[in-house]
Amino acid sequence: MAESLLFFLPYYLVSGLLIGIVYGLATIGLSLIFGVLRIVNVGHGSFIMIGMYVTYWLFVLVALNPFISLIPALIVGLLLGIIMFYGILRFLVKAPELSTLVATFSIGIMLEELAKIMWGTEYRGFIYSLGSLTLQGIPLPLIRVWPGIVSLLLVVALYLILYKTRFGTAIRAVMQDPEGASICGINVTFVYASTVALGIALTTISGSLLAIYFQQGINPYIGHLYTLRAFVIAVLGGLGSPIGALIGGIIFGIIEQSSVPLFSILGAPNPFGLSVFLAFSLILVILLFRPKGLFGR
Repeated sequence: MAESLLFFLPYYLVSGLLIGIVYGLATIGLSLIFGVLRIVNVGHGSFIMIGMYVTYWLFVLVALNPFISLIPALIVGLLLGIIMFYGILRFLVKAPELSTLVATFSIGIMLEELAKIMWGTEYRGFIYSLGSLTLQGIPLPLIRVWPGIVSLLLVVALYLILYKTRFGTAIRAVMQDPEGASICGINVTFVYASTVALGIALTTISGSLLAIYFQQGINPYIGHLYTLRAFVIAVLGGLGSPIGALIGGIIFGIIEQSSVPLFSILGAPNPFGLSVFLAFSLILVILLFRPKGLFGR
């Protein structure tokens, strides 16, 4: 039994790493918006859901390659982010935390209900394959490899934007001191709007990548599961730290995937559910020693 677990462990570690990177990308938008605007987007998962539907419908209706659908998902995310900021969030930048929580929660509910009206409540899915590679004699589908690689490339691109461009310098300046940045000539409102647009765009792209990875179970309320995961990962990595979100996502993904075979061997009735329970429990323990998260400052 133990030998079997050790044999399959590398496979589950790789799977956990790949999905963890996608989880990290799905959390970075949440962390980035909080880091700059100090607004917690409680409706975060609804934007992931929108990205999943973009990929699903473009594949079903026009047979568009799911990876090419990342571009429309990016555009949809940017537009939603701009509308969200100028329509609602710009009036709440200095509002009490409860006001912003209620506002973002309401936005999430509105998106869910609009999705339900437009596409119904039934579960949807599609089949798309790129073949597989072999890891210790076990086939690892490439549709689970490429989302992780693309997510990592996007995180690297975001890092370069934040730390190697004038725009990134402006974002970090506003993050540290909005009033000081304004005195130095930075258009703080523009930075806020750009950050929300960028954060939502990364979120919708992550939704597209999650749709490619799992391909089944897409419905208007699927975002709740990812909202919960994103909050846990963001807190684990340090809320407001994009790199912390990536590392937190990888930790969460590896714990989640690696513990499934262990609980299966032990004869647990719901191995996946228990793996999520274990991941949350271990994260709680980590936060007891690092209350601000691994990269929180």
